Amino acid sequence: MMDIVHPSINRFTAHYSSSASVPAAELEFGQPLHETHPHLLKPGELTPGITALEYARRRSKLAARLPEGAIAVLAAAEVKYRSRDVFYDFHQDSNFFYLTGFDEPEALAIICKSSTPDDHIFHLYVRPKDSKAEKWEGARSGTQAAVDVFNADETGPTSSLPHLLPPPLRPLKNLHRHPLLPPPPSTFLSRLSTPSPTSISTLLSSHTTTPLSPLIHPLRSLKSPAELSLLRSAGRSTGRALTSTMSVPHASESALSAHLSHSLFQHGTPKHAYIPVIAGDARGSTIHYTANNALLLPTSPILVDAGAERGGYVTDITRVWPNSGKFSAELRALYEVVLSAQRHAIALCHEAANVSLDDLHTITVNRIADGLRGISTTENGFATDAKSLDILFPHHVGHYIGLDVHDTPTVGRREKLREGMCVTVEPGVYVPDDGRWPERWRGMSVRVEDSVAVGGTGPVVLSVEAVKEVDDIEALRG
Repeated sequence: MMDIVHPSINRFTAHYSSSASVPAAELEFGQPLHETHPHLLKPGELTPGITALEYARRRSKLAARLPEGAIAVLAAAEVKYRSRDVFYDFHQDSNFFYLTGFDEPEALAIICKSSTPDDHIFHLYVRPKDSKAEKWEGARSGTQAAVDVFNADETGPTSSLPHLLPPPLRPLKNLHRHPLLPPPPSTFLSRLSTPSPTSISTLLSSHTTTPLSPLIHPLRSLKSPAELSLLRSAGRSTGRALTSTMSVPHASESALSAHLSHSLFQHGTPKHAYIPVIAGDARGSTIHYTANNALLLPTSPILVDAGAERGGYVTDITRVWPNSGKFSAELRALYEVVLSAQRHAIALCHEAANVSLDDLHTITVNRIADGLRGISTTENGFATDAKSLDILFPHHVGHYIGLDVHDTPTVGRREKLREGMCVTVEPGVYVPDDGRWPERWRGMSVRVEDSVAVGGTGPVVLSVEAVKEVDDIEALRG
C-alpha cells in the first residue's frame, strides 16, 4: 500500500548508492531529477516545483473519489512524428502527468482502490532499460526507477503487459479509464488496443468502463501552492518577455517572434506553451493566426498572444501595442474600452464574488457595449445589438489554465469560481474592414488577456509584469 506521509523518496538513495559504483549524479534517467539536475529541481521534487509527496497525495485524492473495488487506468502520451523519422517535441498526457510525474512515452498507470477511503495500490508499467535503444533515443528511467523514484508499488516492462495486467484487473468492480484516442499503426497504444486474447482492450472489455477525466479535472482545477508558484513563475517570465518585446520596434512578425523567444529564454522559460500569435494590422482579427511571417510597418498595431511553460504549467497572455510606440487616438480609444472591461472582470475573480466564467462573459459583453457606445458618434457609431456584439467579440472571455492552455474541459464555465482556480480574462474587439462599421476603427483588433489566480476575496494577476496601461506602454520608448 502507498504511504503518503513518507513516500519512497529514500528508495532512490538506498538502491542506487548502495548497489552501484556510479555516483547518483552520473546516473541517467528519462527526465531530470534532483540527483542529476540540481540546477532544475530541489531535493524532494519529482518534477520542477512539485514534490513526490504531492504526486502521492494526488493519487490518494483520486482513490478517495473512486468506488470501492474500482481501478483507474491511464496511458502515457505517444511520440508524434512529423515525418518518417522526424518527431515532434514530446508532451506528456496531462492527466497521466498530474498523477505520476512520469514524463516518458509508452507507459501505463493503474491505480487500484483499496478498502479504506484513500488507500490504493499504484502500478506503473514503463519501457525497460535498453542500451541499444537509448543510444538512439536517449535515456530511459526503467522499471527499477518506477519503484525507487516514482514510488510505484508494482511495476514491469510494457512489453510484458499482456501477462502482467490480468492480476490487478481480476478483482475490480468498476473501471475508470482515461480515454485512449485511436492510435497510429505500430505504436505502443495500438499494440495494447488491437483486439487479441491478451490485448488491453480484450482484458478490459468484460468490465463496465467510466470516463476518468470528470474525476480528475475537479482535482486539477484547484491549484496547490506549489502549482500556483509555477504558474506565477511562468506568468512573470512571459510578462517580462512581452514588456521587453514592446520596448523596441520590429521590422516583421518573424523578427518579433525571434525577440520574444530569446527573451523567454533569458528569463528562464525557453519553452512556449503554444505557438504564439504575432499579428500585425488586420491579421489580429484571426484569433489563432500563427503564420507570423508578414512585414510590419512603423504604423502597424501589433497583437501578440503568447505564454511560457514552467514545470509543465502554462500561462496565456495577450497584449496589443503600436509598432511606433505611440497610440493613435483611434487605437487608444478602442484599447481603453477593452482594457476597462478587462479590469472590471478581473476584479470579480474571487470566490466571494460568487461568479462563474459564463457570468463574467455576460458582464464583460455589457461593459464592452457600453464602452463602444461611449466612443461612438451619431455619424460614426458602433451597432451594439446582440448580433453585432457576437461579430465584434466572437469568443468567450476566459478559460481555465494549468497543465493545459485550455485546462480541465470537463469543469464547465457555469461552475462558480473557487479559490485556487486559475483562469484567463481576455476580452477583445475585432472590427471587420467593411462598411458596416465605423470607418475610424475598421480593421482594428484589440485583445487584452491576463492569467489570473482566483483568490478568496480578491484576484492575483499572474502576468502583472506585462505592462498594459497606455501610458506605461508608451513610456517604454522613452
